[in-house]
Amino acid sequence: MCRAELQSSFAEWLEPESRIKMIIGDRLRVVREEKKLSQGDIEKRTGLLRCYISRVENGHTVPTIETLEKMARALEVPLYQLFYDGEEPPALPNLPKRQTADDIAWGSSGKEARVLALFRRQLLRIA
Repeated sequence: MCRAELQSSFAEWLEPESRIKMIIGDRLRVVREEKKLSQGDIEKRTGLLRCYISRVENGHTVPTIETLEKMARALEVPLYQLFYDGEEPPALPNLPKRQTADDIAWGSSGKEARVLALFRRQLLRIA
């Protein structure tokens, strides 16, 4: 494999990550400009350095979720709007119901509950 082929395959391998960086950065810039805010305004609202905000917007740095939360708060938009282009929030998938603490707790139902009740009665006799 020649050097040019290696470089092009390496560039293709890196491309998805760089596209993600650019999408997030472009989206932040668009929202900021729609709100008529400067990078300096975002700096004051978030405590992030202006040069860092610029690096994120230009796709040189991938921000953490915590940083994106700060930026979303500063831009006064919900976090999902940094990833989603529609007006309404995206429809949530049909996820299975989460178990509550009562569902998970030992002794909350069935044989375990009977054993726990028996154990409580025995402890009361001792006290």
